[in-house]
Amino acid sequence: MKVARHTVLTLIGVLAFSALAYASGGEGGEHEGLPWANYGFRILNFVIFIFLLYKFAGAKAAAFFGGRRAGIKKDLEELEARKSEADKKLKDVEAGIRNLEQEKAAILAEAKVQGEAIKVAIIEKAHKDAEAMRAQAVTSAENEARAAFDRVRGEIADQVIDQATKIVREKLSAQDHERLVDEYLTKVVLN
Repeated sequence: MKVARHTVLTLIGVLAFSALAYASGGEGGEHEGLPWANYGFRILNFVIFIFLLYKFAGAKAAAFFGGRRAGIKKDLEELEARKSEADKKLKDVEAGIRNLEQEKAAILAEAKVQGEAIKVAIIEKAHKDAEAMRAQAVTSAENEARAAFDRVRGEIADQVIDQATKIVREKLSAQDHERLVDEYLTKVVLN
């Protein structure tokens, strides 16, 4: 159907152009009537040429132009698909950019929470360490006080013994002294 329409339109175009060419005149511009036979042979020659062209090259020309059309259509479809994919990626990127501020705020909030938790843990550890140091200092002070107290007590005991020994020497007679030594030796030997 399309081929017949194209053929008819081509013939009408050829006739119109040839009529114009003939009407423009030949040499000298004289018209002696239309040589219809010559004109008819030329049209017949052209129709045969178009028929042969269609017969031998029509399928290839139709395939070429049809293939070209299909290729262009395929390219347009691919471009449309790539465009829609690019639009989708653009929307994803734009959404990502919009979400970037929210993600940034969330990350900062998370970091702040973690920082506060670390701060609390450090302060708590410092308090525990300070309490342990206080307890150790109290223990050390108590131990040193006991040691000093024991040392003072020992010194006092030594001084008491020295004073007692002095007093006993002054008040103890030689007989009392010998009697005490004998009693002590007797207790030591019997035990």
